[in-house]
Amino acid sequence: MRFRPLIVSSIVLALLSASVPAFADDPTPTPTPSQSKLEEGLALDGDTTRAIVELTDAAQHEPVAGAAAAQSVDVLLQPQSQPFMVVEGTAEELARLAEDPRVTSIHRDRTYAPAEVGSNITQIGADKAHEKNFTGAGQNVVILDTGIDRDHPYFAGRLAGEACFSAVESGVESLCPNGQPQQTGEGAADATTAKCLSGGVNLCEHGTHVAGIAAGSGGVAPGAGIIAVQVFSRVNDEDICMGESSCLLAFESSLRLAMDYVTTLTQPIAAVNLSLGGALSETDCDATEEGAVFKPKIDALLAKGIATVVAAGNEFFEGASYPACVSSAVAVGANDGADAIADFSNRGSLVDFFAPGVDIQSSVPDNQMAVHSGTSMATPHVAGALALMKAASPQTSIADLINTLKTTGRPYQYEANGAQVTTPRLDVGAALAGTATQPPISQAPTAGPGPDPTDGSGPTPQPDPTDERDPAPVPTSSATPVPLPTVTVTVTVTPTPAPSAAAVCTRGTAGARMTAGKWAVEIHRSSGTIPDSTLNCYLKLIGKASKVFPELTKASSLGKAYRVLKGTKTTRDKLDGALLTAWLNWAHGTNGTTVLTAAEKVRLSGSASKAALKKATKNVLRSL
Repeated sequence: MRFRPLIVSSIVLALLSASVPAFADDPTPTPTPSQSKLEEGLALDGDTTRAIVELTDAAQHEPVAGAAAAQSVDVLLQPQSQPFMVVEGTAEELARLAEDPRVTSIHRDRTYAPAEVGSNITQIGADKAHEKNFTGAGQNVVILDTGIDRDHPYFAGRLAGEACFSAVESGVESLCPNGQPQQTGEGAADATTAKCLSGGVNLCEHGTHVAGIAAGSGGVAPGAGIIAVQVFSRVNDEDICMGESSCLLAFESSLRLAMDYVTTLTQPIAAVNLSLGGALSETDCDATEEGAVFKPKIDALLAKGIATVVAAGNEFFEGASYPACVSSAVAVGANDGADAIADFSNRGSLVDFFAPGVDIQSSVPDNQMAVHSGTSMATPHVAGALALMKAASPQTSIADLINTLKTTGRPYQYEANGAQVTTPRLDVGAALAGTATQPPISQAPTAGPGPDPTDGSGPTPQPDPTDERDPAPVPTSSATPVPLPTVTVTVTVTPTPAPSAAAVCTRGTAGARMTAGKWAVEIHRSSGTIPDSTLNCYLKLIGKASKVFPELTKASSLGKAYRVLKGTKTTRDKLDGALLTAWLNWAHGTNGTTVLTAAEKVRLSGSASKAALKKATKNVLRSL
């Protein structure tokens, strides 16, 4: 099965010749009605895909499930109260299923990774609020994440509810303690179970850290209750997990069920915290297929007086990741202790707040404390602040409380996407005190934390018989540089008793385009100037921004990316190589993804002719 994480990503590279002959335009085949219901690139190359089948209404579960079983499509999940089901099948099987008039569309069950991983209570004025007895008592914060260490002293018996929605299939295990895809009640979100452990590391620490920032005893709302909902699954696949034996991803289906579950709760809830993210968007994403899935869920929560607070992403990108890009979500970027936008944080008009997200200390499993950085850490500051606000004024609408936080926050003024932007930095102390608008802080342009600029020069790599990454010498290339798209990724740090800052994976700032040949030199072991850790970060970012990598073409390691760079046997290989080169340039700091997006659409089409693939390759090369 091929599925695509939101924050854990991969990349691929291929070598292309600069001289590509012109090709005539190909007639585009008219899709059949059933084909128009299928997401582009779904289960190409004979692979099976875990997919969400949208139904006309919830009553159609049984007849459609019966039809699916008759066509050898595996039915994995049937939430009877929801108008969708989850199946696994090949492209042909899914296409036949799409012919059923009770099926409105079929798309892959997208996956989301924790937005990488310090609490600056004083900077946001929470200490002043606590002194006035504003602690969030009587309100709750829902943490949709990787579960919680239930007996951590940081939570002091304030765990107000638990649930788990965790997808399962071959190679994917449920993190619900009962081993099933769903569990509610005491113990359902336990983050210390055996399935959370891998090689002595607790993979589920993220949720405990986030919960501690929002409502731990040293967090923003130390009097609020915490409702922990586990939405991640354990994936045991080195290709998906970037060389690691296991990692955690949240499936769209799990998130949808969890958000619907929250709407059924009767406790007073101020906010739902989503410190996770997927693909990137420069603009409001309500009308996109993925945005249209989350918008009704976020709006339903808002109608119940519950804000959905989402990490904007750590890609040093002028925009936000899904689902933070949904207009009714509260998107949160990160700032540091010096009141500057964190170098890794996404920014721009889609971001509603900045909040502390650099070197934040909070709880992690086994009664430990750890320091992490990321918009994952900034987001629970806002969720906790809304609990303080709602407890202080329970009759005020959540929309008005959000607006109060915006108007009393410290304005950050900066440029994004060619325009002047003002985004408030959270100051809940000022909001509760009714402070007037504060003087703005101008944000000077900052260079992201990527590698130093390089021209990609270096010795021509020689084959190393002991090196599994690159079994053959690097071919030379005269290909011109390739244009690049923009992507974001974050890295989680293993919790340790002593505070230690977490590294955040983000785009570089070199802005220099390199050819496929030069990228091959960089990827070949010890041949280039860019560290392997940076190159692996680039692969993660590409996997998040691109649908080809790794949806169709595996490139979860430097060795696999090297092979993609060298793969020129088929027309598809050549297009993959051009695309990977362009995405690498993008990850290295160049901008512009329009041509890449168009070329990927051709690559994802199962009916694209050889001429169409060649034309797409030529367009990518022209944009370099």
